[in-house]
Amino acid sequence: MRMNDVITRARKWLEPPFDKSTQDEIRHLIGRHPKELDDRFYKDLAFGTGGMRGIMGAGTNRINKYTLGKATQGLSLYLKDHFKDTPLKVAIAYDCRHHSKEFARIVAGVFAANDIEVFLFDDLRPTPELSFAVRHLNCHAGIVLTASHNPPEYNSYKVYFDDGGQIVPPHDKKIIAYVNKIDFNQIRFDGDPHLITQIGHEVDKAFLRASLAEGTFDDVIHRNKLKIVFTSLHGTSIKLIPDALKMAGYTDVHVVEEQRTPDGDFPTVSSPNPEEPAALKMAMDLAERIDADIVIGTDPDSDRIGIAVRNLEGKLQLLNGNQTMCILTDYLIKKRKKQNRLNKKPFIGSTIVSTPMMIKIAADHGVECKVGLTGFKWIAKMIRDAEGTQDFIGGGEESFGYMVGDFIRDKDAVTATLLACEIATQTKASGAGIYQALVDLYRHHGCYHEHLISIVKKGKAGADHIKKTLLQFREHPPRHIDGSPIVQIADYQNSIKTNLQTNEKHIIRIPKSNVLIYHAADGTVLAVRPSGTEPKIKFYISVHHPLENNDHYIEVNNLLKQKIKRIIKEIENRIDQIDVKQ
Repeated sequence: MRMNDVITRARKWLEPPFDKSTQDEIRHLIGRHPKELDDRFYKDLAFGTGGMRGIMGAGTNRINKYTLGKATQGLSLYLKDHFKDTPLKVAIAYDCRHHSKEFARIVAGVFAANDIEVFLFDDLRPTPELSFAVRHLNCHAGIVLTASHNPPEYNSYKVYFDDGGQIVPPHDKKIIAYVNKIDFNQIRFDGDPHLITQIGHEVDKAFLRASLAEGTFDDVIHRNKLKIVFTSLHGTSIKLIPDALKMAGYTDVHVVEEQRTPDGDFPTVSSPNPEEPAALKMAMDLAERIDADIVIGTDPDSDRIGIAVRNLEGKLQLLNGNQTMCILTDYLIKKRKKQNRLNKKPFIGSTIVSTPMMIKIAADHGVECKVGLTGFKWIAKMIRDAEGTQDFIGGGEESFGYMVGDFIRDKDAVTATLLACEIATQTKASGAGIYQALVDLYRHHGCYHEHLISIVKKGKAGADHIKKTLLQFREHPPRHIDGSPIVQIADYQNSIKTNLQTNEKHIIRIPKSNVLIYHAADGTVLAVRPSGTEPKIKFYISVHHPLENNDHYIEVNNLLKQKIKRIIKEIENRIDQIDVKQ
């Protein structure tokens, strides 16, 4: 967009319906900060993998009262058209982010102004509880104000539909169409307060009862012997996880006190993301001091979970998301079998960038593994599509998310915490440990090692760079990975999977997405995609090697680590060449 067009768009924010503080913020930028102004107005903030996420501030490309109001006004009209002649209800939750509470109240007011009944949580709550509340309260939609593990300047507006899952096609595009028709002066902000009901403790109790029913089994007598370190990383999980552990019978729980208080600045970490080892350093240090068995850390909205356990050498080691989902899934299937709860063609869920080992675990147990696009909204869609014909056991994705059962329809660190502690309790009682259970899985299915590279490219220039990089990989695909020839390319944007050995092409029958996946002859898999929630391009690497017995695990794992290092170097060299061309 040309700068003159940006200024024209910006000047519209210098008059009503925009309030004085908004006008002052924009007036300050015009003429003084052209790059900042351009980034704020060069586009409208759009729905991504589950809603609308961005930096807070005034402008069309920012999270603010007006962009949230416009989204809510459009959503309100869509709900009225979709659920014709039905009294509508929505649930709203929010996290510890700056302005989240304020934004939640603004959104509630817009819904109420459109004659929609609102159930608004009285304080911050985990995102999975919002998913639960939608169905528990028979709502038609739900909203949570959160930016998950993004930096402090971000916030987000996640939209859930009546099944408790995030919006998917065709609803997402239809909602956007409604939103795009709304002018800012059409937003109805002042709703009837009598249509807004505060909720809290009663929903908490119902959620915790359901979480314990799905996440615990039969190891009650040993739970008080498990020493747990827990950190909420200044987020919402402090509201539920300590209570969940106490209700389950875990008495030796140590909370990282410095990170207990919810705080949108996340003062003790550079990033509140349990995927990053640095985020769990305080928890790991505490665990070493008290000789804990397991460390649990969650992101600010309590949907992602990081788990550290004692490895074969007795040292604490952070499991990656792929390892966690494999351990939890294998255990869950075994327990459901023991309880005779595997009926109606059971299935688990995974994603196209997660470990192939999930497919092997499912096949070993005679269970289907459905694989979808990245994001738990697609696993939720699997559940909805299969309702009445198949039963969902559990599922996960590599980015530290897991969901136990279908009582909620999003990743859930609360119930996953209970399940992880259940496994830790049982394996400790047997004299082994969770890490040994992982190695046993590797011996049975082959040793897998995965790694993620994320390259950050911020702003408009960054978005253009990511777009061009994906184009280079699409038009000029790599021919080898670590010396092994590429034998198959799956292009999810064009919905074509090509076998390079036979030149056969097959249609990919899942929704289109800007993802490229390269399969090498030795089983190595490389996936490339832009992030749906952050200004990043991501490279997912998966390698594997047979493991004949547990004694060879360290040797095989080191071989795979070296292979990963070589592949990373290849990717970095290619990116450097692309950067030079751009």
